[in-house]
Amino acid sequence: MMENQNIQPNNGLGQPVIEIKDLYKSFEELPVLKGVDLTVNKGENVVVLGRSGSGKSVLIKIIVGLLKQDSGIVKVLGQDVDTLQEKELNALRLRIGFSFQSSALYDSMNIRQNLEFPLKMNRKNISKKEIALAVEEMLNAVGLEDKVDQMPAELSGGQRKRIGIARTLILKPEIMLYDEPTAGLDPITSFEINNLINQMQLKYNTSSIIITHDLTCAKETGDRVGMFVEGRFTRMGKFEDVFDTNDEHVKGFYNYNFIQ
Repeated sequence: MMENQNIQPNNGLGQPVIEIKDLYKSFEELPVLKGVDLTVNKGENVVVLGRSGSGKSVLIKIIVGLLKQDSGIVKVLGQDVDTLQEKELNALRLRIGFSFQSSALYDSMNIRQNLEFPLKMNRKNISKKEIALAVEEMLNAVGLEDKVDQMPAELSGGQRKRIGIARTLILKPEIMLYDEPTAGLDPITSFEINNLINQMQLKYNTSSIIITHDLTCAKETGDRVGMFVEGRFTRMGKFEDVFDTNDEHVKGFYNYNFIQ
């Protein structure tokens, strides 16, 4: 397989929903992104692997317009993110779901209220019945319908992660961005979260970028896996192909992280 083979053929998937070409970003004199190319197709899970500080989070922030690139093109759902006005950018963000590493639940709200909140904030004309049905659907989807009246503090870490994903999906985003979805979870719960990510992809036909350093997560959830090293993708493809290399950066990452 060729090195730095970043833009992959469609392989029968839908049209591209994220297109990034020759992306650069520096902070003062520190270069962080150094010529990133990436395409994510409709209905595809793309995993971004890399060490801490390699630029993965900066890439995500540019995709959703929280940071501006120095140069390069970022198109999301056909729109050039860098040229959007604030109103247009906010409308685009409603089509993108972000699952935070911390789950980001409101501790003062019970689970029902946590899931209702984004609907009430962003769907002004939605009825109480529609909200109740949406909450029920999402809790059923993540297997936690019996937790609807509990508080976040009463849930396990894995359950909070599931509720966080449910709250993100309740707006039916076209793109999901997962930030370290299995961080801090035990192996059994991590396995359940990996399965949930795949189930949500199949059920809602979402396109996802999954940022992780967990190679089991990458192997189980990624249709394609990209190895991010020093601000750019050095390998991109199927999990087995990405690690079939003599590149010491890639081999070292595998040997340090992977648990059979």
